[in-house]
Amino acid sequence: QASKMSLKVQTSNITNKNDPKSINSRVFIGNLNTAVVKKSDVETIFSKYGRVVGCSVHKGYAFVQYSNERHARAAVLGENGRVLAGQTL
Repeated sequence: QASKMSLKVQTSNITNKNDPKSINSRVFIGNLNTAVVKKSDVETIFSKYGRVVGCSVHKGYAFVQYSNERHARAAVLGENGRVLAGQTL
């Protein structure tokens, strides 16, 4: 008897590929309250703009890697200046 497999795709931690095309589809998120905001939160917020293929969260900032540049541009337009956990992104 086969069990149901989860459709949740695990997002990679890799956002620093040296591929020139991937650089244009990467978003830097600065002034991030990483004491409160976790990787899963960043993925949830930024996945509404397109397929997130990588996400890395560091102290005070994060990177989100999209599958294409159009999604990255939409995310920057949509989230720049947003207040998240008391800090302006």
